[in-house]
Amino acid sequence: MITADLVPMIMPLQTQGRGLTIGLFLVVVLLTLAITIWASRQTKTAADYYAGGRSFSGLQNGLAVGGDYMSAASFLGISGSIALNGYDGFLYSIGFLVAWLVALLLVAELLRNSGKYTMADQLAYRMRQTPVRSAAATSTIVVSIFYLLAQMVGAGSLVGLLLGVESTTIKSLVIVGVGALMIIYVTFGGMKGTTWVQIVKAVLLMLGTLLITILVLAKFGFNLSELLGSAADKSGQGAAFLQPGLLYGKDLVGKFDFLSLGLALVLGTAGLPHILIRFYTTPTARAARKSVLWAIGLIGAFYLMTLVLGFGAAALVDTKEGSPVAESSGNVASPLLAQAVGGGEGSFGGAILLAFIAAVAFATILAVVAGLTLTSASSMAHDIYANVIKKGTATERGEMAVARLSAIGIGAVAILLAIFAQRLNIAFLVALAFALAASANLPALLFNLFWRRFNTTGAVFSIYGGLAVTLFLVIFSPVVSGTEKSLFPNADFAWFPLSNPGLISIPIGFLLGVIGTLIGKDDGSAGRYDELSVRALTGAGAEGASKH
Repeated sequence: MITADLVPMIMPLQTQGRGLTIGLFLVVVLLTLAITIWASRQTKTAADYYAGGRSFSGLQNGLAVGGDYMSAASFLGISGSIALNGYDGFLYSIGFLVAWLVALLLVAELLRNSGKYTMADQLAYRMRQTPVRSAAATSTIVVSIFYLLAQMVGAGSLVGLLLGVESTTIKSLVIVGVGALMIIYVTFGGMKGTTWVQIVKAVLLMLGTLLITILVLAKFGFNLSELLGSAADKSGQGAAFLQPGLLYGKDLVGKFDFLSLGLALVLGTAGLPHILIRFYTTPTARAARKSVLWAIGLIGAFYLMTLVLGFGAAALVDTKEGSPVAESSGNVASPLLAQAVGGGEGSFGGAILLAFIAAVAFATILAVVAGLTLTSASSMAHDIYANVIKKGTATERGEMAVARLSAIGIGAVAILLAIFAQRLNIAFLVALAFALAASANLPALLFNLFWRRFNTTGAVFSIYGGLAVTLFLVIFSPVVSGTEKSLFPNADFAWFPLSNPGLISIPIGFLLGVIGTLIGKDDGSAGRYDELSVRALTGAGAEGASKH
């Protein structure tokens, strides 16, 4: 958080860059709103609202997947973590990139072929509808809200830096504004509008990141070794900045925390609902595969560039204790780096680049929160309302109305929680969402695809059990209390030492799935395993996958 005594340090940004920044923000917002209005006129059926009419090509969906995945946590949080923690911060980039390969190899195409609109469709094909859809919808909403927190905290940090906002109340109003925009996108644009917003955002983000990367490397004669050496010298940590252990590994707890973080990052993506539903927007399995290839290229290039952004910030921006970067938990490192390579504080070039990168970051936040909110609203309407409450008799019009109302409710909850979470690093918040997804969703998805005996009881045990264990451990961890940067810094009820619970919660999620399956009654799910396997491998009959 940027405190009052730091405001004079960033006042030059207000005088020269404020008008430009506000102007670019407005351009981004107006462009995305125009896309949403256009999409709302094309959204007539449930397939349009949930899956964009399954009309996106491999390239378009690949850009949208990249736009969904390269969130504010990546652009702001990871670069900030590298700037503050060196080598250990880069572990986030490695984890996010490797995680995408796990999602591709294990679930992406199989899920697309065996589902219709939501993650629960794949589970409900074999299992009893009501308990499985209720559990999957609950998990989708909880994971999405954690992810939403990270994006909205990023919005508050960004605007606080750019406009010299010293009041927590005003930054909270920024969070409310972002929440209101995402509700508008989802309510009117549906998946079609959200996808086009993500495509625009992905292009802007790649161009902006590439520009700053080139400018940073140019400062050091395109010599990566010189960049790393300068970053180590300016960090005040010396050679330790480029070696493992600065953040994780100081003691045994730190080493286990690193293992826990790595496990959550690598396995979490394959269980993230807002990433998985993107594969329902392509017309064929071939287009889904092609979109994956495009996404891998974009995501791989982007996470390599975060290395330059993070170490560039350490070399060219003040990251020591008391600086804006340190006080924001690293969340403003990338915008301040853009200012530095553009000519420095107070320069016209610095103001332009700062404004451009801030606008790109803002577009990133808007696109990702829209995707997350749409995922949660779709699950509420399609899984809970249409298939649990209405037992499959809901009209498309009624289902879409419930989805829009759900978007408003979920947005309101995310806004309220984000106001209290402004002290936390956003990459760190996303890592918690990954732990939830890997503990609750991934076991059920994998068991359903690859274990014939898996049944409804096993699915419910793994989803609810994984969620409960993860949330329980987070509540009693240093994330919530016990340290200066905890959610409640003045309280101390932390007895669980790890900041990320994945090392404990993920194995428990899988174990609970096994236990539930073994003690559960035969509900006929084994008899539908072969049919699900054929559907998952070939895509035959995928349009009707949500009913059996």
